[in-house]
Amino acid sequence: MIVTTAPTIEGKKIVRYYGLVCGEAILGTNIFRDFFASIRDIVGGRSGAYERSLREARETAINEMIQEAREMGANAIIGVDLDYESIGIGDGGNMLMVSASGTAVRYED
Repeated sequence: MIVTTAPTIEGKKIVRYYGLVCGEAILGTNIFRDFFASIRDIVGGRSGAYERSLREARETAINEMIQEAREMGANAIIGVDLDYESIGIGDGGNMLMVSASGTAVRYED
């Protein structure tokens, strides 16, 4: 399945537009990762735990979007947009939300 942020697929003819497809992922970050990430924010450096969580959430959202497109009969998704959001929860923790959306299409060579 071709997945692209572009509005077209170079060298391919889009023969059918199926419509909008979406995928979402919301992952919790635990208190220890939050604590160590806050220390890294103070002293500098990258937060490997958050980077892994972000990567996992992005892959989950994209895979859900791909599955929805396949069920429609599409063989590509164009115009893909990824959105990221950190949501604070009551006890001071955070949830990481990633959403992916695009247009499911069928192309021919």
